[in-house]
Amino acid sequence: MIGRLNHVAIAVKDLEKAASVYKNALGAKVGPPLKQPEHGVTVIFIELPNTKIELLEPLGENSPIAKFLEKAPDGGIHHVCYEVEDITAARDQLKSQGARVLGDGNPKIGAHGKPVLFLHPKDFCGTLVELEQV
Repeated sequence: MIGRLNHVAIAVKDLEKAASVYKNALGAKVGPPLKQPEHGVTVIFIELPNTKIELLEPLGENSPIAKFLEKAPDGGIHHVCYEVEDITAARDQLKSQGARVLGDGNPKIGAHGKPVLFLHPKDFCGTLVELEQV
């Protein structure tokens, strides 16, 4: 079921400052900011040869990233995203094994324009997992 690692998401307070660190200190290719109001975030993708880093900044008062940053004021890894061929089949298989899907359980369109859903961290070794259909 699980495919390649699509990205590692890092929550940050200041998106432009964080992007500057990756661009200037590490020489990474940095994409433009993308507002994702349905997810409550603004994101910037850092392109790496084998995957991506997704920098997440809160967008709006009810952003889940704002809540994350309250607990981790310096920011940090928020989630990992794995690719799957069929997100509905993956969801159904995982739910049949007892995994909890966050939200209403239905995929939403993510920052790459593809269906995504999130799995409860308590079911995956303390890590929030995002699945993205390829």
